[in-house]
Amino acid sequence: MTEKKEMTAEEVLKKFDQESNTMEYKGLMAKFVSALAITFSIFQLYTASFGILDAQLQRACHLGFGLALAFLLYPTKKSWRRDKLHPLDAILSVLGAAAPAYIVIFYRELVLRAAIPTSTDVFVGAIGILLVIEAARRVVGIPMVCVVLFFVAYAFLGPYLPGVFAHRGLTINQFVSHLYFTTEGIFGIPLGVSSTFIFLFILFGAYLEGTGLGKFFIDVANSIAGWASGGPAKVAVLSSGLMGTVSGSSVANVVGTGSLTIPMMKKLGYHKDFAGAVEAASSTGGQLMPPVMGAAAFLMAEFVGVPYVEIVKAAVIPAFLYFTGVWLGVHFEAQRGKLKGIPRDELPKLFDILRDRGHLAIPLIVIVWLLVTGYTPMRAALVAILLSIICSALKKSTRMKPSEIVKGLENGARNVLGVLVACAAAGIIIGVVTKTGVGLKLASGLLELSGGLLLPSMFLTMITAIVLGMGVPTTANYVITSTIAAPALIQMGVPILAAHMFVFYFGIIADVTPPVALAAYAGAGISGGNALRTGINASKLAIAAFIIPYMFVLSPELLLVDGLTSGLALSLLTALVGMVALSSSLIGYLANNLNSVERIILAVGGLMMIKPGISTDIIGISIFAIILIWQLKNKKS
Repeated sequence: MTEKKEMTAEEVLKKFDQESNTMEYKGLMAKFVSALAITFSIFQLYTASFGILDAQLQRACHLGFGLALAFLLYPTKKSWRRDKLHPLDAILSVLGAAAPAYIVIFYRELVLRAAIPTSTDVFVGAIGILLVIEAARRVVGIPMVCVVLFFVAYAFLGPYLPGVFAHRGLTINQFVSHLYFTTEGIFGIPLGVSSTFIFLFILFGAYLEGTGLGKFFIDVANSIAGWASGGPAKVAVLSSGLMGTVSGSSVANVVGTGSLTIPMMKKLGYHKDFAGAVEAASSTGGQLMPPVMGAAAFLMAEFVGVPYVEIVKAAVIPAFLYFTGVWLGVHFEAQRGKLKGIPRDELPKLFDILRDRGHLAIPLIVIVWLLVTGYTPMRAALVAILLSIICSALKKSTRMKPSEIVKGLENGARNVLGVLVACAAAGIIIGVVTKTGVGLKLASGLLELSGGLLLPSMFLTMITAIVLGMGVPTTANYVITSTIAAPALIQMGVPILAAHMFVFYFGIIADVTPPVALAAYAGAGISGGNALRTGINASKLAIAAFIIPYMFVLSPELLLVDGLTSGLALSLLTALVGMVALSSSLIGYLANNLNSVERIILAVGGLMMIKPGISTDIIGISIFAIILIWQLKNKKS
């Protein structure tokens, strides 16, 4: 890859974030799209406040609004004029609203003739399925569509396949009926979660963004860490982690915080390839941060069958370890390059920031408190949305105008389209898996390849999750990996929550794993660096994400599940020491510069602390202590 000039934040979003590449209408058309988006948000708020509809009706309305907006906002071809509606997009938008409306209008008749679709049902259902796939191509991207089409082909080609993957095959009627007129396909759990919890949390995030919370997070991070060694890089880690609590996209997070932090890092002396990598690794980690976790937390709660708050609780320690690993990598690089921080007199004062804008964080604190105290996610999100508007009005400098409050409704509807379409498309995959039983066959295949051993099974599952996650947004990414890869670990006796968290982590880390490292490419776009080298550096910084899933599968107490806390302190201690050893090994600095032999020995010591056990922990800590003492002695001399 050749080095490129720096790109603006808007250019980066349009190039690397499929969901940000929308039409820019003017005049009457702009007003119509705004009105449709606002109506969508009002519908969601109304049903959340006064009671959601029957599952299929709620999901059909949700999909109808989403498809209508998707075809209006995302053109068939990027080369088409971005301020004028093309007739084809208009037709598809109408069909996108009409196909789900068929379910709403004829709901009673469809229930009475369940499993016996008429020719009209099959025709409308087939149109609906094709519209979802086309919307996925426009909004989510080609990788997602390729996975969907692979499973569609599998549904029909079953009788012609050899060995264990053969099945009887589906007729058109069976395929359409199962995918479009039941809650096992497009209108399954993913779209159900999108039509309830996810929409409200994304709307909440839109209002938080409108109040200026992102700038508040960056200023807080600057005041806390800007003065330290390599300060701007540590600011990037901290601010991206904070933004990740409400953000739903790695690329959007890179652009949101990186447009400020990457120039600061380059000014301080970080190489542009490393500066872009810091932001990419930090922003990708934002998807692992509770309470939102890229909207996957809500889906995980439904798939695993545990309360949402249990998912949030389980994600806390792994997220802490991940950001500790990135922070350590940044720190060692700063020490190695003797990079100083920003002078304190040039940084904002924490007290002043909290006094002027601290009230903006109240809704985020309150929503976490509500979830912990037993409120449902929907109720907690509704309260938080209202509170974000009220809190912004406490000071004139942050007060939202009525037009901005209405704009928040529009932005919320626009922001949910990526998740909505991805969930609908993922429903096609789930529908084929449940109808053909291929999920268990894939799990059996992985187990056979691994010889029935846990560590090889985990390694193969990791590779599968990374490949399936390449170029796919967080929510769809999790749905695909949990459907295809997680069952193999569950069959090996891994706790279901640990198995789902395992594939979730590796699906997310695909955003910084070359060759399809979208977050790294976005970081390189802003820094002007080499995309491939930025991706390699980001993978080094994100090494914790490659290690932590193995840790919490082998030591489930790190997920705080089932009351397993007896070995938590020891597991956490060895995990932290292991992170220090691995980060220093990859960067090449501990207390002093490391030679090749010391780096290899440290890496071995760090890896020894992954597997729980007194003997391996003692060996790993001993190796680390010996290298550290040797380093300190050499530095002193």
